[in-house]
Amino acid sequence: MNEHKEKILSVCNEICKNTLMETLDITYVDVGENFLLAKMPVTPRVHQPDGVLHGGASVALAESVGSAASYIFLDGQKFAVRGIEIAANHVKSIKEGFVYAKASILHKGRTTQLWEIKITDEEGQLISNCKLTTIALPRE
Repeated sequence: MNEHKEKILSVCNEICKNTLMETLDITYVDVGENFLLAKMPVTPRVHQPDGVLHGGASVALAESVGSAASYIFLDGQKFAVRGIEIAANHVKSIKEGFVYAKASILHKGRTTQLWEIKITDEEGQLISNCKLTTIALPRE
């Protein structure tokens, strides 16, 4: 991994301290020209009562990685990024292991951005497919 990628991932992971992302143990693991990848362990901490990954935890993972991607690709020093809409389709359940969320840009406008976030298991099987709309607000 080159130094630039390592720095981006380090910043993403550092800003998660004392946040929901730390509570869910979300870690940013890869970044490319048009994507950001994070992973989250599937343990009883993120289960629903019947022992599978809670859809809300999946949505929190998706919004976290999509918003972080907007922050990276839109210059977070100049803009505050906020999620304004998220939709999720949960297609498969998982009880243990890790899930990976890959945010890829579908539309990069000056004000709004549309992200697709695919959440997969360790074998690459689709768990959830999410779409996130973010807004970039100029910092004053």
